[in-house]
Amino acid sequence: MTEMADANVLREKYLRDGMLPTIFCNGCGHGVAVDYTLRAIEELEIDIDTIALASGIGCSSRIPGYINADGLHTTHGRALSLATGIKAANPELNVIVFTGDGDCTGIGGNHFIHAARRNIDMTVILLNNFIYGMTGGQLAPTAPLGSIATTAPYGNIEQAFNISELATALGAAYVARWPIFYPYQPIKSIKDGLQNKGFALIELMSPCPTAYGRRNKLGKIDALWTWYEDNTILIEEYEKIMNYGTDDEKEKVKQMFQIGVFQNEVKAGFFEEYEKMVERLIERDDAKGGGK
Repeated sequence: MTEMADANVLREKYLRDGMLPTIFCNGCGHGVAVDYTLRAIEELEIDIDTIALASGIGCSSRIPGYINADGLHTTHGRALSLATGIKAANPELNVIVFTGDGDCTGIGGNHFIHAARRNIDMTVILLNNFIYGMTGGQLAPTAPLGSIATTAPYGNIEQAFNISELATALGAAYVARWPIFYPYQPIKSIKDGLQNKGFALIELMSPCPTAYGRRNKLGKIDALWTWYEDNTILIEEYEKIMNYGTDDEKEKVKQMFQIGVFQNEVKAGFFEEYEKMVERLIERDDAKGGGK
C-alpha cells in the first residue's frame, strides 16, 4: 500500500465543511468507514466527479451527505435499486452505495439478492452493527443469537443473516468482510471493489456503542473491540481448523464470524451482457437489411 494521505488533506478535498460535525456517536465505526473509502478513492486517483453515491435510511445512509460528490438519498431499503438505475443511466460512473445491515438485508433484502445475482457493477459498503441504530434500536437480521434489542428484550432467537456468504453464493464478483478496526485490509478491499467491474460487497463490522452496545453490556468501545477479537476468525484459519482441528475447536469456530476476502472473480456484469445482446440484435437486423 502507498503512503497514507494526511487526514486534513482528505477532509479539505472530499468533505463538505457545512455538514460537519457528523451525527455519529462516540465510538461509532461509521466515520472510520468514510476515512477508508476516501483513502481508497485517493490512492486509485479516481476523479470525484465520476463518482455517484447512493444510500437509503439509517446512520450509515447519512454518509453521502458528508462527501462532496453527487449522491442520491432514497427510501428505506431501496439504495441498491436506485444505484442500479444510476448505473443504467450512465454506465461510466463509479457507483458507491453506503447502506446498513437493516437497510440492505432487512427491508432491502430482495433488492440485495437480485443486484448481487445480476452482478451489477457497483461497490456496496455495508456497515453491519447488528441493530437499527437510528430508528429505535430494533433487532437487525444480522444480530447474533442472544442479542438484546427493543424488539428482542429477552434475547434474539433467530439465526443471523450471513450477508457475505449469501453474496458469494449469489455470484457477486467481489465479496469481503472486515471488522472496522483492521486499518489496511478494508481500504484494499474497497480499492479492489472499485476496480472490479461487477457487484462488489465490502461488509464492515462497525461498532454501535449506543444502540447495540448499551443493551448488550458492550457500551464501552474497548468491550466491543474485545468482542470482535473473540468472535471473528480469518477465513484461512477457519478452513485450517475445520480440516485439521479437534472437534471442540471446530465447534468453537462454527460460532464465529469469518473475515477476509470470500470471493474475487473477473466476470461479466449485467450491463456488459446487455450491451452484447444489443450488439447481436443490431447485427441480426443489419444482416436482414435493417429489419425490413
